[in-house]
Amino acid sequence: MSIWNSISRLTDYYRRHGFSATIRRARLAGKRALFAGRMVVFYCDLNERKLFQVNISKTMRVERIRALAELSAEHLQAMTSFWNPNQVNRDVRDRFEKGASLWLVECENRLAGYGWTLQGHTIAPYYFPLGLDDVHLFDFHVFPHFRGRGINPYLIGQILDSLAKNGAGRAFIETTEWNDTQLWSLGKTSFHCLGSVRSFTILGHTLSSWMRNDAILQIRESTEPTDQILRAARSSEQ
Repeated sequence: MSIWNSISRLTDYYRRHGFSATIRRARLAGKRALFAGRMVVFYCDLNERKLFQVNISKTMRVERIRALAELSAEHLQAMTSFWNPNQVNRDVRDRFEKGASLWLVECENRLAGYGWTLQGHTIAPYYFPLGLDDVHLFDFHVFPHFRGRGINPYLIGQILDSLAKNGAGRAFIETTEWNDTQLWSLGKTSFHCLGSVRSFTILGHTLSSWMRNDAILQIRESTEPTDQILRAARSSEQ
């Protein structure tokens, strides 16, 4: 992201949320910059027998959106009202064009959060190639008013359950090392830690450096992993 784009987003955030919230946001951005590139990757074998049982909530409902035409103007407005509207609109359009699905979670008949999935590949360069049946989960967000209610783990659980029923292979998701809230949230789901990794993209090629080989070994002790992941794990041990 360019410095001018970052300034534009911060200015837009200030107009919407005020000075105090902007200062907190700037501090968070600084923390992100300090630990940029340090990610924790998680995996989940999409086998219904191994997934945590997710109790159906009476107050929450999850909906899968596969195309921009299926997304209501009200929900799109809610998504763009918190972030830079122009950027969010571009991202939403681009992701649907690339075959991604948007998952919405409503709480008490109001949009509470959302997340994206994409099968077979990723929007941005990733740490290893995905198999045709593998699914990447990314860009999850719960709106401030609904935080602290376990909405994110519930949404992820519903997504994994749906993917398993539709025959997907393995799911992957990642978060930054500093994001304690998301790490806690993923700990409440069927995801398991694969390892910590730094990545660098040079001339269109992504180079990954794994920092927890013991965690990578966990995946070998479950079902047979894909050849791509085995190669990534082996290269980290050399």
